[in-house]
Amino acid sequence: MRINNGSVAALLLCSAVCAQQIIPGQYTNYSAPLATSPDKYPSPWGRGSGDWADAYEKARRLVAQLTLLEKVNLTTGVGWEGERCTGNTGSVPRLGFRGICFQDGPVGNRHTDYVSVFPAGINVGATWDRGLAYARGQAMGLEMNDKGVDGQLAPVCGPLGRSPDGGRNWEGFSNDPYLCGAMITPTIQGIQEHVMATTKHYILNEQEHFRQSPEAQGYGYNISKPSSSNVNDTTMHELYLWPFADAVRAGTASIMCSYNEINNTAGCGNSYTLNYLLKNELDFQGFVMSDWQATHGGVNEFLSGTDMSMPGDTLFGTGYTFYGTNLTIAILNGTLPQWRLDDAVTRILAAYYYVGRDTKQIPINFSTYTKATYGNEHALVTSPIVEVNEHVDVRRDHSALIREVGRASIVLLKNNGVLPLKGTERQVGLFGNDAGSNPAGADGCSNRGCFNGTLAVGWGSGTADFTYLVTPEQAIQNYIITNTSGTTQTITDNYNDAAIKALATTSDVALVFVGADSGEGFIMVDYNWGDRKNLTLWQGGDRLVRNVSSLNSNTVLVLHSVGPIEIDEYANNPNITAILWAGLPGQESGNALVDVLYGHYNPGGKLPFTMGKQFADYGTKVLSVPNNGLTGAPQIDFTEGLMTDYRHFDAFNITPTYEFGFGLSYTTFTFSNLTAARTSTGPYVPNSGTTTSAPTYGNYSTNPADYLFPNTSFPHVPLYIYPYLNSTNLSTSSADPSYGQPLSLPPGATDSTPQPFLPASGAPGGNPSLWDPVYSITATVTNTGPVAGSQVAQVYVSLGPGQPPKVLRGFARLWIEAGESKMFTAELTRRDVSTWDPVAQDWVRVKRPVVFVGGSSRELPLSVVLGEG
Repeated sequence: MRINNGSVAALLLCSAVCAQQIIPGQYTNYSAPLATSPDKYPSPWGRGSGDWADAYEKARRLVAQLTLLEKVNLTTGVGWEGERCTGNTGSVPRLGFRGICFQDGPVGNRHTDYVSVFPAGINVGATWDRGLAYARGQAMGLEMNDKGVDGQLAPVCGPLGRSPDGGRNWEGFSNDPYLCGAMITPTIQGIQEHVMATTKHYILNEQEHFRQSPEAQGYGYNISKPSSSNVNDTTMHELYLWPFADAVRAGTASIMCSYNEINNTAGCGNSYTLNYLLKNELDFQGFVMSDWQATHGGVNEFLSGTDMSMPGDTLFGTGYTFYGTNLTIAILNGTLPQWRLDDAVTRILAAYYYVGRDTKQIPINFSTYTKATYGNEHALVTSPIVEVNEHVDVRRDHSALIREVGRASIVLLKNNGVLPLKGTERQVGLFGNDAGSNPAGADGCSNRGCFNGTLAVGWGSGTADFTYLVTPEQAIQNYIITNTSGTTQTITDNYNDAAIKALATTSDVALVFVGADSGEGFIMVDYNWGDRKNLTLWQGGDRLVRNVSSLNSNTVLVLHSVGPIEIDEYANNPNITAILWAGLPGQESGNALVDVLYGHYNPGGKLPFTMGKQFADYGTKVLSVPNNGLTGAPQIDFTEGLMTDYRHFDAFNITPTYEFGFGLSYTTFTFSNLTAARTSTGPYVPNSGTTTSAPTYGNYSTNPADYLFPNTSFPHVPLYIYPYLNSTNLSTSSADPSYGQPLSLPPGATDSTPQPFLPASGAPGGNPSLWDPVYSITATVTNTGPVAGSQVAQVYVSLGPGQPPKVLRGFARLWIEAGESKMFTAELTRRDVSTWDPVAQDWVRVKRPVVFVGGSSRELPLSVVLGEG
């Protein structure tokens, strides 16, 4: 997504150094017919539906006051490094509107100081706790607000996690659409207590390889277009669109369209996914923002549904734009109808009002591009030196929450009774690079693009800068020194065999820290181009585990990873007495782990993905070699359909090492007394009728002279994106050699007449009837062990032929005292027990689905057949 100058240098270096490793000239030919995406126009105009009515009324009043230039200014970023945030729209000085500041990212405010680094999305998914998801979102949003940010570029449900080696899977919550949607809803609600949420990346952005042609060319692959993710209608709705529907229903202010193509049409120019699915079927009322450099055209992409181009320039720092001046020209020459511009601006401002930015906005007090106090006012170019960083500490007391999410997300995978540690161990040995600090500091690698020291977050634009990072070594040593009479030593050199042998053979318990990293495609680490090249441990981790466990019969394995790892060998090794997956826990990593290791917190996390025995068991992997000739767009065919992760394992009867939803505790639980009661719900009513005509607000002059750059009013900033013309001749101002040639817009693209509603539409998120509860499921969960703990009660549903054997459809994390029983309740909605009918273009309720309840996707002792729908 977004890179800085240091990252550009790293990428250029890699294209020279890494060329032989990635075999850039390699490709295959694609013989099947190319998938296509149908045209769907016009772009639906927002109606203020759901709880958006007040925000729309405010937005319409303001839009009616705006000039053409002011409207265009709000749809277009000012350019890479044009202002102080990751992305900045133009402003409306005449009305005191400063413009909108957008900032990365999914774990906190990126590239600035005195901020918190929160646990990654995958850890939030592992908590299976909606309350913690909300609290984390609220805290992140508050820190954004306190820095002057208007919109956080998060949360993530794309990638969903089609392939276990996908580089950015860790930014999202789970590869299961239900769990991802259940976590994204409270996250958005929490963020939007303070700032706008931008749900991303829409849609089918499931790998880093080939997501952008310039990036791929930098690695030696001469593709002319980004990869195309090819998927059928049912898979789109039941898997990848599902969590986005939840996000829209939660009120997400913005959705970011992605780099990749969908069925061979660009993600930010795809009228089917943006106009038909998102704005019509899901009745999305906010605005669509492009990913950074993801726009490839002006009028076409604007008509296809992208309301805002970020960061505004065609390529970073060029000063050229597809929007800006080109939208002004398109309105003046009649190519673009006023109603479409008015709708885009209305959507942007309505989102701004929807979260109350008009009453909460404070001055921006930081710079994304430097941590120095003073710098160029516009970072890209030589400009006046001003104060760009006030170094405001926005962390508040969020360390306690970060520690809580971190420990709640730890998954206990194996325990032969060694955990919790008693504190009576005389010698505790710590082993592994992952236990300690990066010698260059926690932020020593740009955008966290390395695995040196403990792994607390992946790499790329989804990171943030550490104010501090508590390593496992620091936390464990501190605990032992202050709370026990024992001793501890640490060896962070994975290859110092002599030192490892000396410590391993004398330790009462050997804690081995290993992991696996990944991130965004603009950085390559150890030849991992964003995506992982395998599912094995990094930094000689497998060698280290085997070495230590052969010397110590009480070896505890701690895993910090972005997702699944091949650990079946260790699950079956008797010398490895316990295994914990700690994920990417953020700045309180060591403290969260100590709480679990020493029994101050009973682990209750559950895997948000499957730990398979081997890579091949998953059935999907990243496409790593172009398959459409030397220059054609690589074709990623989602032929597995709905069968990803545990669905695939179940469908093909493959035994994993640890299944989706699995996680042990220091106590034990049983399930009993399953009941299923039908609720009183009316029949499903497909939506019908039509919209009103597209509204317009205000008038504009058709005289090009009124839109010339006002040279006498303020100085021109080089490479800054403006809405102005530089000539009264529109052709000259466009600098487009094709200007004036006949243009054939898709049928209906500019149509402002009333449009029909889709059957599955009707409110933000889709037809309101889809969320009607149709069954109430209850069960008793009993703590049969010696200590209090939490259990995640999980509900799975079998939807019949052509579907996965079972899919997650409900859960709750329950805290239960020793010997106590609690009632678990889950409401199944109509959507939960329906499948998508591609012919009817609507959801159809399944007859007699089967419900399963238990503690994981393969521990489901209770079941019941539901009655006719």
